[in-house]
Amino acid sequence: MGAVVGLGVGIGLMLVWSAFFLPRRPRNATGPGPLRRTLAAAGLSQVSAPGFVAMCLILALAVGLLVQVVSRTPPVALCFAVLAGSLPVTVVAARARRRSRELADLWPEAVDNLASAVRAGLSLPEALGNLGTRGPEPLRPAFQAFATDYQLSGRFGESLDRLKARLADPVGDRVVEGLRIAREVGGGELGRLLRNLSGYLRDEARTRSEMEARQAWAINGARMAVAAPWVVLLFMTAQSDVIKRYDSVGGVVVLVAGAVTCLVAYRLMMRIGRLPAERRILT
Repeated sequence: MGAVVGLGVGIGLMLVWSAFFLPRRPRNATGPGPLRRTLAAAGLSQVSAPGFVAMCLILALAVGLLVQVVSRTPPVALCFAVLAGSLPVTVVAARARRRSRELADLWPEAVDNLASAVRAGLSLPEALGNLGTRGPEPLRPAFQAFATDYQLSGRFGESLDRLKARLADPVGDRVVEGLRIAREVGGGELGRLLRNLSGYLRDEARTRSEMEARQAWAINGARMAVAAPWVVLLFMTAQSDVIKRYDSVGGVVVLVAGAVTCLVAYRLMMRIGRLPAERRILT
């Protein structure tokens, strides 16, 4: 018994000593949440996630109250409140996809400009900063900020990390990491790397554009099919004798069943017509 007590006291003293004298490893910082990543991908990194959620709630409440005043049918008002609350999320997600496609078309030109600057004798940080004035217009603010960061800190790696965060683009991640590796192993093959990268990005963007054009009919058809019944229901709110039928148990069942059916059908159609989305794996 005495040995057990002594062992317990020894373990306790060792734990107390380790808490004060052993170095602590910093915990890995958790990355941004899905909403924060979507806002950054849409070019809305200045918008905070709580503020965006508050805006969605306010919009849902305003639309719900408006439909309630017009229709005097709480189930219908609740349906349109949910639709209105999810509308900003849908718009931001669509903007993120559109921005990703636009940047994918611009990156070959940016890499060509970068290769020209390197051939002209500029260093890699100077060439990247030069894109802030001579690069594609949508990419200029990010590279201007990179030039400022590098001038203030002189740390190329940290400036590249902040550049990736501002761009929030999968293609930009690959370009930045390629430049990082090229600088670390030496710049002898930098010009060839940039030329090969530009050709690869241009071929990839052209192929993806053709595939998206062929799949657009499925996506547009899914959106129209889902929106049609709710547009009809919105017009029906002006007819009080008709819309009042949904203010019952049977009406609620019809609304819930219709919402579930539309959601399942929409997700199914989007999955059928969706192309594989490129993910940011180098963040």
